[in-house]
Amino acid sequence: MNEWPNGWSGDQSGNRYGHGSGSAEPEGARAMRQVRRDAGPGYQRSEPPLPPSMSPRGGAAVPPQQSQGYDDAYDGYNTGQVYGGGRGGGGGYDDGYGDGRAGRPRPRWGKRIKWTVITLVAVLAVTSVATYFWADGKLRRKVDLSKVIDRPETGDGTNYLIVGSDSREGMTAAQKRKLHTGSAEGKRTDSMMILHDGSNGPTLISLPRDSDVEIPTFVGSDSGKKYQGTGRHTKLNAAYAEDGPELLVRTVEYNTKLHIDHYVEIGFAGFANIVDAIGGVEMDLPKAIKDRDSGADFPAGKQTLNGQQALAYVRTRHAFAQQDLDRTKNQQKFLATLASQTATPATVLNPFKLYPTMSAGLDTLVVDKDMSLWSLGEMFFAMKGVTGGEGKSMNMPVSGSNGGNLVWDKTKLAQLVQQLNNDEKVTVSSN
Repeated sequence: MNEWPNGWSGDQSGNRYGHGSGSAEPEGARAMRQVRRDAGPGYQRSEPPLPPSMSPRGGAAVPPQQSQGYDDAYDGYNTGQVYGGGRGGGGGYDDGYGDGRAGRPRPRWGKRIKWTVITLVAVLAVTSVATYFWADGKLRRKVDLSKVIDRPETGDGTNYLIVGSDSREGMTAAQKRKLHTGSAEGKRTDSMMILHDGSNGPTLISLPRDSDVEIPTFVGSDSGKKYQGTGRHTKLNAAYAEDGPELLVRTVEYNTKLHIDHYVEIGFAGFANIVDAIGGVEMDLPKAIKDRDSGADFPAGKQTLNGQQALAYVRTRHAFAQQDLDRTKNQQKFLATLASQTATPATVLNPFKLYPTMSAGLDTLVVDKDMSLWSLGEMFFAMKGVTGGEGKSMNMPVSGSNGGNLVWDKTKLAQLVQQLNNDEKVTVSSN
């Protein structure tokens, strides 16, 4: 069957495909317009197209090229470039690369980006999980709140009892001298605060260490023996010295009627190490402070306190007219500023600052047995919210003193506890 159009045959008109011709250009190039190299304005010939069955794009076999003595007429043209792809690959055609590469796939950038993202997410997930278990293993869950008896009903929100102790655990003699901590044995509470985290923003309430409280009936944390209350009154920090965190929680709950959900305690060394790990805390002091006992010696104005200076600042009380009441205000201000400056991208996203900071705190942090890292993180960001304008800080309302001990205002205290239990906005003031 003749496949040539209009009655053409393979050896008519002197254009015998595959048999050469007298022209200076190869016959294949004249027949296949898509591969012509000299088809310019002066090119006048017009040949019929190849039949579909012989088209290279159709996958048909290419007729063999026979020179029949006309090799010189090709003048250097390579018919293999036309039909064979030029690099040993058959059946190809110019795909736009301009170098004869036939059928080479274009780069799949979408797929590469997708797998890059998946890899990064996987690395972050593994790192996060590893960090969680590392930090969780460092938490010292020593306080058993199940030993606390006759507890108040729980209210809305979460209440943390935050304690700064004067523990010198793990400190060398040189560190004690440097930090002006003294060498007293055992440990006592140097500061106590209740942090309420609820839907109306956080509320931070300082409990002066010299507060007058009643020691209630309690069960010994170590002996398990029940000690009957006798109506004995003493300073709040004496409860901690007598039987540790469990009795302190029991005493706070008994005298406030507020349920404590979690307990957090940090010692001198841990506090100073955290401050140093984040590179210091910037404070703006309204007036100069100097106290020989704590080692504080600061001019007025903005300045960055290192660990040693920060510890001296929060322990200073002899330089103030109201001593412990003024000191608790400075402690609140510093802790909230510390939390605010720690929870920044410069710290959280920098592993060279994040891990030393976490390690410095977790190494000396003591919490209750039910405390999770999630709850600890919530407490930290609630503390940050106090300085961010989302919450309120105050002292426990005081009505006077009794033999040197500060007496709480019972009317304001009852109103304050009611607002906290109902998770309402706190309107009670310290004054």
